[in-house]
Amino acid sequence: MPGKTRTYLIVAGLSLALAATAHAQQKKELVTGASAEMLAVTCAGCHGPNGASGGPATPTISGFNPEYFMEVMEGFASGEVPSTIMGRIAKGYSKDEIKKMADYYAKLPFVPAKQNFDPKLAKKGAKLHEKYCEKCHAEGGKKPEEDSGILAGQWTPYLHFTMEDFMKGDREMTKKMKKKVKKLLAKEGDKGIQALMHYWASQQ
Repeated sequence: MPGKTRTYLIVAGLSLALAATAHAQQKKELVTGASAEMLAVTCAGCHGPNGASGGPATPTISGFNPEYFMEVMEGFASGEVPSTIMGRIAKGYSKDEIKKMADYYAKLPFVPAKQNFDPKLAKKGAKLHEKYCEKCHAEGGKKPEEDSGILAGQWTPYLHFTMEDFMKGDREMTKKMKKKVKKLLAKEGDKGIQALMHYWASQQ
């Protein structure tokens, strides 16, 4: 085989190999490099469009602090945070994908749920929130914090389920929360928790 022809074939072969490698890499990126919007589509079925939930047992996740979002998702994946199906779902995402979703939802406005509440209990709950909750859940529970979700305007049934997990020990309280909840229950009992729920529900 003439030298020039052999050189041409070698170069052509290398070019094809490089093209195939580039194509495979591009395909991999298309599969694993989903955008935040694409990832968020998988959440919309339960958490609603743009993270604004229409179901009382499912929380609204728009406006969440990204650190808190990531912490909870990683807790679902590890089993530290109890769940029905989120434990299985969270395991399907990488840390980078969870961060993308966390940043995406953090930029969206929180949409308070429209729900019934007792004005008298809400008034009492406002005072209890100021006394027992405001230091960690600022602005009446509206401010997204790094270590806690948004309470004001969140669905009451979801908050009930979450509080039950904390009370039963299925989900670990922070030291501050444990101390405050203990004082609240000693002073007000379960009625104090109910008043808080009505106050948060009133924040529409």
